[in-house]
Amino acid sequence: MVDLVKMDLNLSNVSEMVTLFGTNDKYIRIIQSLFDVEIYPNSHQILIDTTDEEKIKDIKRLFEILMTLVKKNIFFNERDIIYLYHMRQESTKEELLDLFLSRKEIIKTLTGKPIFAKTIHQKQYIEAIEKNTLTFGIGPAGTGKTYLAVLIALKRLKDGAIKKIVLTRPAVEAGENLGFLPGDLKEKVDPYLRPLYDAMYEILGLKQTEELIEKGIIEIAPLAYMRGRTLENAFVILDEAQNTTSAQMKLFLTRLGFGSKMVVTGDITQTDLPKNIVSGLIRAKEILNDIPDIFIMSFENHDVVRHPLVQTIIQRFENAQN
Repeated sequence: MVDLVKMDLNLSNVSEMVTLFGTNDKYIRIIQSLFDVEIYPNSHQILIDTTDEEKIKDIKRLFEILMTLVKKNIFFNERDIIYLYHMRQESTKEELLDLFLSRKEIIKTLTGKPIFAKTIHQKQYIEAIEKNTLTFGIGPAGTGKTYLAVLIALKRLKDGAIKKIVLTRPAVEAGENLGFLPGDLKEKVDPYLRPLYDAMYEILGLKQTEELIEKGIIEIAPLAYMRGRTLENAFVILDEAQNTTSAQMKLFLTRLGFGSKMVVTGDITQTDLPKNIVSGLIRAKEILNDIPDIFIMSFENHDVVRHPLVQTIIQRFENAQN
């Protein structure tokens, strides 16, 4: 019989134990599944049933991080544990703790709930947007690329740092052939901009969002409507940029005016362009990667902040394609 590896937890009370283990030991079961080991918890220690020294080291480090968060009354959940597991080889214990211990509130929702960066790359992305004039957020769905950009835009609008928010994306397809769809322009475009609306509703609510749109303070339009304009004192977001052509990307980027910031988001693995057309996002990444005041943030699968199953689905599809 293999001797179980012991780790003392140094918990002060039952409440800390429940926070660390999760309700009905939910977090213990998640960690067991991630590492494919048996873990037996009690009030003052955990027993790890494995002889794999690397797993033992990683499990102990994970519990050290979680215990620090418990002691400092910092909330964590299932998604955080899975993220910490995926980052165990890429980041130090100090870097991972810093994500939680030094996190800054981006903005509050309409109900008063504060929103924070959930991953190291999200934190770097937010810092990049604040520091640079033009920021690219490139990576898979669910990493918060567009959502975070909208939140920062709303915060800057509330703070008076900008006068206008412009949200745009190539509509339907790269050629923006909207004519066959029923309804006026707004009715044609709105379904494709729904993620942008959802983010604004969460912060401002439906009424205030619609009022700001009516006043033109928030403008939501297809990319084709950017032609001939110069956008000053504005926060401009181009979403789904993988579906732009090189010409469209150039058109968008050259709308930049004084006092403005631009954020370009997209997933280069999900382009809907014909196979013979190079994505403007891919082209921009290639030719703009060494210019001061431009930052290119590449998100990974482990940055996905949706349901944990989404990470697995993304990885399986990529493996099947490869």
